[in-house]
Amino acid sequence: MECQKLAYLEQIVEEIRPLTKQGKVATYIPALGHANPNTLAIAIYEGEGNCFSAGNISEKFTLQSVSKILSLALALQEHGEDYVFSKVGMEPTGDPFNSIAKLETSVPSKPLNPMINAGALAVTAMLPGKDTDEKLKNLLDFIHQLSGNSKITYNEEVAQSEFETANLNRSLCYFMKSHGVIEGDIEDLLDLYTKQCAIEVDCNDLAHMGWVLGNKGFNPITQKKVLSHDISRIVKTFMVTCGMYNDSGEFAIKVGIPAKSGVAGGILCAVPNGPGIGIYGPALDNKGNSLGGIKLLERISAERNLSIF
Repeated sequence: MECQKLAYLEQIVEEIRPLTKQGKVATYIPALGHANPNTLAIAIYEGEGNCFSAGNISEKFTLQSVSKILSLALALQEHGEDYVFSKVGMEPTGDPFNSIAKLETSVPSKPLNPMINAGALAVTAMLPGKDTDEKLKNLLDFIHQLSGNSKITYNEEVAQSEFETANLNRSLCYFMKSHGVIEGDIEDLLDLYTKQCAIEVDCNDLAHMGWVLGNKGFNPITQKKVLSHDISRIVKTFMVTCGMYNDSGEFAIKVGIPAKSGVAGGILCAVPNGPGIGIYGPALDNKGNSLGGIKLLERISAERNLSIF
């Protein structure tokens, strides 16, 4: 379903767009460095066919860390809370998302939460399927159910670029394998994880998935219950406490919406019993979040009183 362009949203996007010059696109994954830093877009899905958008809404981008909440939801659906949280913790961390420090100092040596890279890798290892291809297919099928868009797939160029530069993630995996957090072949896991991060969407897709997460797992497009209320609650809680990297506390105060960002510039927002919001702005701040996207959300949340606090 296409979103309807909304004049007042367009005005806000154009007012905020100049701020993107203060940010930088991610270049540590070479393929992400091709993005236009001036790009900024938003989609707001309110259910019952009501979807509104503004900016560069047709631009596609990869999920990157936004995928962490989706793989977590599927792992919880497959294995249940007890098993998943025996491998990964529930606590926020003030460290960068790719840090290895807490793995070395925590007892037991399991990742503090599923939103940092170590935790996300541990969760990806739990995805259902007998091999990489089947696990990826199951994750894509799940995302199709959440978004109502069966055409979503992954970007091969970005996945390959990530795989070739994933040495820090390899280190995290080998450390966790030595402590029994993950099992199996590390290269297979990294192949799956980089493809997961390279799944390609647009703002409309994010807004629809945000609505499903915010409304107890029900997809109004397919008229099907995709997630249990408990799983959507757990996922939204992680979005609040850890979803915006080590800027999550300030974001909670200034915006107050469960959200998950990714270094490609996407942000998925799930307002409980409210709209789903999808953002794209590849110019990032120094925490790895979309600079223009956060400013957009501050404005929209204040004007529509969306904060959950």
